[in-house]
Amino acid sequence: MAKTSAVLASLALAPLGAAGWAQAAESAVDYRQEITNDMRKCAPGGGPAVRVTVHGVKAAEGLVRVQSYRGTKAEWLEKGKWINRIETPARAGTMTFCLPVPQAGTYGIAVRHDANGNGKTDISKDGGGMSNNPSINIFNLGKPSYRKTAFEVGPGVTSITINMKYL
Repeated sequence: MAKTSAVLASLALAPLGAAGWAQAAESAVDYRQEITNDMRKCAPGGGPAVRVTVHGVKAAEGLVRVQSYRGTKAEWLEKGKWINRIETPARAGTMTFCLPVPQAGTYGIAVRHDANGNGKTDISKDGGGMSNNPSINIFNLGKPSYRKTAFEVGPGVTSITINMKYL
């Protein structure tokens, strides 16, 4: 049965050519992967991956969550559209994470410090930050456009820095 399904799928995609295959592969992203912070995946020769250095974590309380998204309007910060997530106890100051991505392309990274670890957004206590460090204010409630946060990841390891913001 599995062989039959694979043959039917390949026949359905055959008329698409190389561009169609690439698009089909791109749409086959596994979403909602909870991973550990394995820095070996960001070692020289690794990738594609993003090495994220987060500055300004306010306190060693609660949890820090780092999530990767495709850098598109349809997926940036959309519920259930995150690719990889690392969640770990907060450490005050600077924290570093390694987020593998499925392939070279355009991505965005969101970081949230759930200061009391309750799983809810407490605007007066929690902090956040995003790739490219866009301006976040009370009027846009921390959801800047994908255009402001998107960056390119090549076949190797791309390093970015995110500065946390708190009220």
